[in-house]
Amino acid sequence: MGERRSLCVGEAVDGEEAPGVSWKTPLVFQSKLLCLSLLYLATSLLISLDVTISHTGCLFRFPYPLYTDLHSRLSEPLFSYPTAYGEHKHALPSSSSSPSCDSPVLFPDYLAAFAEIQSLSRNSSYPSPAVRVRYMSGTRTSFAGNFTTQERKSYFTLGNSGGGDDDGTAPPEVPCGFFREFPVRLSDKAAMESCKGVAVASAIFSDHDKLRQPMGLGVKTLETVCFFVFVDDATLRALTAHHLLRPLEPAEEEHEATDGEPNKIGVWRVVRLPTAALPYANPAMNGVVPKHLLHRLFPSAKFSLWVDAKMQLTADPLLLIHSLLVAAGADMAVSRHPLSVHTMEEAVATARWRKWPDVDGLRAQMEAYCENGLQPWSPAKLPYTTDVPDTAIILRRHGRRSDLFSCLLFNELEAFNPRDQLAFAYVRDLMRPQVRIHMFPAAVLEQIAVEYRHNLKPAGGGAIAAVEHGGLKPRRASSRGLRGSSCKGYLLKMWGEEANDGE
Repeated sequence: MGERRSLCVGEAVDGEEAPGVSWKTPLVFQSKLLCLSLLYLATSLLISLDVTISHTGCLFRFPYPLYTDLHSRLSEPLFSYPTAYGEHKHALPSSSSSPSCDSPVLFPDYLAAFAEIQSLSRNSSYPSPAVRVRYMSGTRTSFAGNFTTQERKSYFTLGNSGGGDDDGTAPPEVPCGFFREFPVRLSDKAAMESCKGVAVASAIFSDHDKLRQPMGLGVKTLETVCFFVFVDDATLRALTAHHLLRPLEPAEEEHEATDGEPNKIGVWRVVRLPTAALPYANPAMNGVVPKHLLHRLFPSAKFSLWVDAKMQLTADPLLLIHSLLVAAGADMAVSRHPLSVHTMEEAVATARWRKWPDVDGLRAQMEAYCENGLQPWSPAKLPYTTDVPDTAIILRRHGRRSDLFSCLLFNELEAFNPRDQLAFAYVRDLMRPQVRIHMFPAAVLEQIAVEYRHNLKPAGGGAIAAVEHGGLKPRRASSRGLRGSSCKGYLLKMWGEEANDGE
């Protein structure tokens, strides 16, 4: 038999030139079914990857609004953190068991929103100074004045009960904190008072959270938006240990110091509050001072945006103010609670999950509210669909109604506890003039921000938690009958039953 061998392209056979070799389609591509299967597999893998890495679990959900002009968004990172700080770790998944992936909020054109917010911010007559809330001054035994329930309620009606911001009624003075010092340095105070557009604020006490930079800012945002974060000594030490801030010089230890460059981390101006001079022993109560009294800390600002330190903004503040506040014609905007509808439900959850350890205090708070007019949610409260907010992000148009609401709510927080969801409906429903609050769906909150876990505490964290709650030790709620309770009618109405006096 003759020897058999393969031929290569261009190789001669018996001195003759080899015929041309034609290329054929590989067998793997000759099957249409196989090609479609491979295409389906590749597409499925890409979609699975996108849903897996997305904090919303939604397909192709961008972490910030799309801009019509790509040059309208800042392209450079705002700040570069050291790896050890871990600001990107421990993001939480959606709180909803079946989150909606439809876009729950539509943003306007960025430049149009910027122009409108800037115009409103520069308008000195917006809102009218003549009808702004006037605040009580002086010195009292506590930061908010330590008023009784009836004394606090007497301020729920401000001037004309039907009053709008332009009714010309001279408002009486109302208590609104600051009966004792809030230890802001004079240089920081001057910067806060000079913020005349949109104030964005956050706070970190007891090193409870990481400081994260907002995402998706527009190129002109920093021209009209100022960012401030309030920190205590423990947080300041942690930021310094990670070399995010320089150590304080001895001359800077006094909060009255006015010289020196401001401490900044990215867009955030860091306002140091000496722990020993803070008005409350409870860090959570100290946190609600900037959270609910921004209109007093930033008296020249026309709008404000509060961001809990556990949240990271993924949308430009100007777009949020325009879409959720201005376009909605609201005084305030806040998310609905994803689970609770009635205030009593949230109170029970607060006790059950030990969000506040003083169960007797929670009971006394609910009894006081029921006795003074709090009702469970019902269709009569529409357009509000819930009595319980998620206050991780609060947007405000500074004016008579929103300022009064914030003052009244803060007074309730000092009287009972810093769980602001419990006093929300009580103040909202009973105050006059009524505040207009846009309570947007929880899905919107998940679109505009990412939520992270709080910092993990070392072993012995229970002792730390007890200190944070004023030294109170948690205990289980006891079951008691409704007889004699001022909340009997509330509960029966909430359960859909008629109150029976003979029971």
